[in-house]
Amino acid sequence: MNLKISKELKAGFIAVVGICASIFGMNYLKSSTLFDSAKTYYAVYDHVGGLQSGTAVSLNGFNVGTIQDVGFLNKRGQLLVTLSITSDFEFSRNSLAELYDTGIIGGKGIQIVQKFDNAPLAQSGDTLPTSVKPGITELVQQKLTPLQLKVEDAITNADSLVVAINNVLDVNTQANLKQTSAELLEISKSLNGVTSSLNELMSSSNADIQNTLKNTNDISENLKVITDSIPSTDVAAIVSESKEITKKLTAILEQLEKGEGSLGKMMSNDDLHQNLLSTSKELELLLQDLRLNPKRYIDISLFGKKQKAYVLPSDDPAKKASKQQ
Repeated sequence: MNLKISKELKAGFIAVVGICASIFGMNYLKSSTLFDSAKTYYAVYDHVGGLQSGTAVSLNGFNVGTIQDVGFLNKRGQLLVTLSITSDFEFSRNSLAELYDTGIIGGKGIQIVQKFDNAPLAQSGDTLPTSVKPGITELVQQKLTPLQLKVEDAITNADSLVVAINNVLDVNTQANLKQTSAELLEISKSLNGVTSSLNELMSSSNADIQNTLKNTNDISENLKVITDSIPSTDVAAIVSESKEITKKLTAILEQLEKGEGSLGKMMSNDDLHQNLLSTSKELELLLQDLRLNPKRYIDISLFGKKQKAYVLPSDDPAKKASKQQ
């Protein structure tokens, strides 16, 4: 039996085949299959940095799925990312869907950062909490921004300092600075001359200094020889005798201070002192009178003539001494 297929049926069949092929092609380009057991999760970001559909989703560096779709969520401009996870590996509902740089030159990807807690396991259809990991460019900018601000502040301060210096350094000040610089140069030349003179003096006196040091060394060696030649027993005896002499001298001084003994009494008795002064004065008068009037004390007669009685002169010192007494 021959069956004839109408043109309409053929056209319908071709259309259905084309539609199925289109669906399979679109899912293939999105790196997803039409009939699979993949789990779907959602993540919300304020900015995705150029994230594309079909980008791999990783967990601990291993691909576990792909990004199925990226689109706007609301009028605020937040973006909803649909994740298709094909792996059977389970993770906590609190695990993060972290957006990160896949390379130095650009490109974004999403990785699942596990949270090992007691929260329930993530189920298909859950919205995972999100985070954004800074890229190398952002990290460099974060580090360089404070440095840039400091450099700008330093430049601003330098400009202010230059302006202040220009205001301070007027014509008179500049002239004074030049004069001061010239004087400092002259002082430096004088110091150089003094240094040269000192060097010459040291050079000329070097031999004398060396001789002096040599003599000092010789004296030190001689003293060492003398010290070594003295027995230690003699040194001990000398020290012991010195201590005894010191004790005796101390005892004598104490006796003198207390007025004990003849010398102590002479030192402490004021009357004896006054008597000695008076005796000394009278002896002086006696010697003076003997010198001035020898006839009073020596009677010499060559012819047996009787000596005349001696009359004390009016200016005799003895009279003056008797009147003062």
